Formats: sequence, structure tokens, C-alpha cells
Amino acid sequence: MAQKSMSGMSTKRGDEFDSIAMEVFSNRLLTITEDMAINMMRSSFSSQIKERRDFSVGLFDALGRLIAQGTHIPLHLGSLVGSVEAVLARYSLDEMKEGDAFICNDPYLAGGTHLPDISIVTPIFENGRPFMFAANIGHHQDIGGPTPGSTSANAKSLFEEGLRIPVIRIARGGAIDEDLLSLIAANSRLPEERTLDLKVQIATNLRGGAAVHSLVQRMGTDAVQQSIDAVLAYTKDRLRQRVLAMPDGEYSFTTYLDDDGFGGEPLPIKATVTIDGEKISIDMTGTCAQARGGLNVPRNALNATVYYCVKALIDPELMANSGLMDGVTVSAPPGTIVSPNFPAAVSARSITCQKIAGAIFGAMRPALPAERVIASGNDILPSLSFSGTSSNGSAYVFGETLGGGSGARSDFDGMDGVHVHITNTLNMPTEALEHEFPLVVEGYGYVEDSAGSGKCRGGMGIVRQVRALKENTVVSVRSDSHKIGAAGVNGGGEGGKGRVTRNFGTDRAETLASKVAGIVLKAGETIRIETPGGGGYGHPEERPIEALAADLRDGILSREFAEQQYGAERVTEAISYSKSAK
Repeated sequence: MAQKSMSGMSTKRGDEFDSIAMEVFSNRLLTITEDMAINMMRSSFSSQIKERRDFSVGLFDALGRLIAQGTHIPLHLGSLVGSVEAVLARYSLDEMKEGDAFICNDPYLAGGTHLPDISIVTPIFENGRPFMFAANIGHHQDIGGPTPGSTSANAKSLFEEGLRIPVIRIARGGAIDEDLLSLIAANSRLPEERTLDLKVQIATNLRGGAAVHSLVQRMGTDAVQQSIDAVLAYTKDRLRQRVLAMPDGEYSFTTYLDDDGFGGEPLPIKATVTIDGEKISIDMTGTCAQARGGLNVPRNALNATVYYCVKALIDPELMANSGLMDGVTVSAPPGTIVSPNFPAAVSARSITCQKIAGAIFGAMRPALPAERVIASGNDILPSLSFSGTSSNGSAYVFGETLGGGSGARSDFDGMDGVHVHITNTLNMPTEALEHEFPLVVEGYGYVEDSAGSGKCRGGMGIVRQVRALKENTVVSVRSDSHKIGAAGVNGGGEGGKGRVTRNFGTDRAETLASKVAGIVLKAGETIRIETPGGGGYGHPEERPIEALAADLRDGILSREFAEQQYGAERVTEAISYSKSAK
């Protein structure tokens, strides 16, 4: 018979479980990953890593089980796990030598999720054998292909998206293979940046390995391995108990992509969550066929998205390790956008991953307590990419992803201008952008009337308008939710839709599709992107008059839009309230 300890972990009678020791050990591992992350961020040369922090790090055991991940990009969980699994499939532990490091990025050959995300995996030796692995992944601004930035929703196959790297040894006995490094760099529009960032990635793993060695010296290999096993078992058991406390049932929800990169009708992304006792499974049957463009999601990206949703919705304090993954079943029909067949393009997979997360969040609502339910957020990852020639004559490629509105909850408004779900990068500071690239930010703020109405309103989308200073500036944009906004909950209104405009506010203004690539701007031309807002929670007439007054006063709502959503009488009352409060 099992008994439940105070920690929440089931143990057999007589077993000892030291929750304090486990917490200390877990935090030691997280401290190592955070130190690796800080080193990578401070030492890198590209704005993607040093400014926007589009990278992740992790520690794995010799079996390839994830033990700890730095608190960065949830989607990278898939690439890190897939990369380590690919290394172990290609090389046995006996074939690895101290000082080796392996590189890969391919979604079909090496467990990656798209080509710009390059992984470095380094075995950590103890007593002459690999004992653990340090791994990191960095988003590289360009890895070749016809589209600067190597990411386009309009790519027709993987071969249009850049350089494919299977699992290859990039360092032997501590010496970097400079020929291989030169080959990779030569396939990028920014070869020096690629070379330097990859060397930083290799060095970052060495730093992590040294920290692991110090931990082993303090505890001993047997104690460390026992602690790893205990942490993974605890995580799996804790998730099992959380699922056991939820109502059994089958719950479904469908979100929609505007198109597959080449226009057409909206495409369904359907998730069905089944809770059966202590088991939880997510099935994507009912989702559309694989896309013609680069919106397809490789298997490891789908898995990472599911694991994020389970952690966020069921137990946010659950550790992100293989114990969590072992407790979840994921299935998807082959040939769909969430399980594509080779060589389907995948570079813009993050937009679809966000929609998958939105579908799972929607499906889980009936199984959650009311205070945990959240309306749909912007649930995409809008991005801008600019390339051309800088003032000193050198080539540049700049890209950034943007936030939008998050969904409202029963007692909180949605957050304004934030990343949601599986991404967690920072914005590119205007000062850094204008200093490094021949671009000027003409507008940066929130989109008026983008917040879904309700008792609690959704978050606001972001507007970013950038002007090119030089001729022949090439622009690509990836966005979505231009046709269907974020769904509200319990009577809440739909969030505002996205929009992309060339030369906004001029007689040459042109509304563009949500996904465009290779647009050439003249000097002085602009691109403006407005990202979607979040859905509202509860009926609009339930919104407190003081909150509606603040929305009007702060420019969140125009009077016209407010009257449409909340009624003219309540808007008049809110304006009167503001005047009397002065």
C-alpha cells in the first residue's frame, strides 16, 4: 500500500524521501543552467542572443533524459531533447571522447524544430565515461536559403530554408573542427557572426561541464545519479497525482490559422485532451493537412508545445524534465500540419505551435477550476525581418518577434504587449536597433481597440512601424489572426485582429497579407505591423464602471469602439465617473 508524504510524492513504506535534499539538488542543477545561460548571453555577438535572448540551455543524463532546462524558451525544449536523442542514436557512449562536441539543426535528421536553431551537445566525462551532457541551442539570424533570416512561411520545402546539419562532431579532444565551422559560416549571409556565436555555444557547454564536475566531486557519481533518478521519479509522480485530481473526460477545442502561407481559407488546429484516471493524452486528430508553406510543426516542436501546456495549466511549479514528458501521451496523424512528411517546410513552425497551445488551453477549460481558466491570447508569434547593406557596406540581417495581448481571466485583465505560450524572447530595444542597423523606429506602442471586451478585458496588441534608411531593404513578415481574433470566454469579446501595412498613413498605403517574404523597400518606405489582442472574460456589461472609465481615459478604447462593445449608456456613465473623480 502506498502512502502520500508531505511532499506530495507517493513512496513505498520504509522508503526514505528527503524533500529538502531534492529541492537543494534541483536548484544546484538549475544554478548550473542559469550560469551557462548568462555566459552565453553575455559572450555572444548576435543581437538575437545577446539582446533578444533567443536561446536555451539544458543538462541531460547519459541516457538522454532531460534533467534541468534554463528558464528561457519553452519551444527549445523540443530541440534540446531531440538533439541529444539524435546524438545518442548516431554515436554510442563508447565512441565519444573527452573534449568532443556535436552540432546539429535538422528537423528530420537530428530532432530539431527549424534550421536557424543550431544545437551544440557536449558529453561530460566522469571516470573515463560520459556521465551527463551539457546542451544549448541558439537561434542564428541566418543559415542560408533564398530568404534573409532563413525563415519564411512561403518556403515550399525544407531545401529552401537553409543549410541542413545532421549530427556531426564539431570538436574532437577539445579542438574545434575549423573546416566544418568555415563550411557552416560560409552558408550564412553573416559568416563572422555565425563563427563567433558557435564558438560561444561550444564554450558555454564547457563551462556547464566544469560546474557538473564540481558537483560530482562534492557528492560522488553514485549520489548524483541517485538524486537524478529521484527528481525524475518525483516529477512524474507529482504530475500523475495532479491529473488524478482532475475530472475524467474528453475535451476538445479548435483554433484557426489564416492560411498555410499561400493564401486560402482558414485552417483548423484541433486538440483533444483525454483525462482517464492518472493518465493524460493529447490527440491532434481533426487538424488540417500539412501546409504548402513553412508552417509545419516537426514532432519535437509538437511535443515541446504539449509539455509546456501541461505544465502551465496543471502545475506551473512542476520541473521541466523527462519525468514530466514520460507522464504525457501525444499523438498526431501523419501528413498533417502537426506531423508533416519530409521534406515539408518548417521554418515558421512557431506560429502553428502557438495555435496548438491555444487549442490545448481551450480544450482544458472545462477541466480546470474557474479561477484557472483563461481566454485565448494572441496565440501567434508575429515577426519582422529586415536585411540589406549597412552604412559601412557590410551585409546585415535583423529580425525580431513581437508580443500581443494575453487572454483575460476571471479576476484579471489580460496583459498588454507580451509574448505568450512557447516563446519568451525580449524585444529589440529601439536604441540598439537604430544603432546597429540602417532603420528607424517611427512608432512603437499599443494598438487602440485591440483588447477583447468583457468583465475583464483582454490584453492589447503591439504596433511597430519601421522606416528603411537605405535603398533595396528586403523585408519579410510572418503574422496571423488577421481573419479570426482571439476567442473570449463566458461571454467575453474577441480580441483585435492583426494587420500589416506598407507605407501606413500615406497615399501609397498598402495592406499586405499576413505572411510575405522578399518585399523590397526604397529608402524612406515603412512597414507597420499591428499584432492581435487577447480575448475578454465575462459579459461586457459586468465590467466595473471605474475600469471602463480608466480604459477610455488611458486610450485603451476609443469612444466609438467602447459604445459598440459596452453600450452608449455605460460609456456616458464612465465618462461622467471620470469627471467626478477628478
